[in-house]
Amino acid sequence: MSKQVDLADLADAVAQHPPGYLVTVSADGGVKAVTVEPRVEDGVVVLDGPGKGSTANIGANPAVTLILPPAQPKGFTLLIDGTAEVVGGPDGQARVTPATAVLHRPAKHADGPTDTACGHDCEPV
Repeated sequence: MSKQVDLADLADAVAQHPPGYLVTVSADGGVKAVTVEPRVEDGVVVLDGPGKGSTANIGANPAVTLILPPAQPKGFTLLIDGTAEVVGGPDGQARVTPATAVLHRPAKHADGPTDTACGHDCEPV
């Protein structure tokens, strides 16, 4: 079950999810996932202190995915795909320009909680 998130509503959706994961890929295809606490500023997802490995990966391949798990069991995971840039090095920020965002959960979790980011029990798109 998936529901597109309007990028204009992304700040609200991010605020309703706990910290999650930034997924980056190195030049040689190695995948790295790190814990992040994202926030949205002027339509851009901001991640403080992305770390050396993530910074290097973004330099080699700016395509990233953010995975924000549900706040409750069987809730919706927020998935954000976008393009990142690093400002200020590993201790600075990764700034992700979102391309798409979706709330997703398996159909077998349809008995889970209503997702407040979409305001109702999201139907498959």
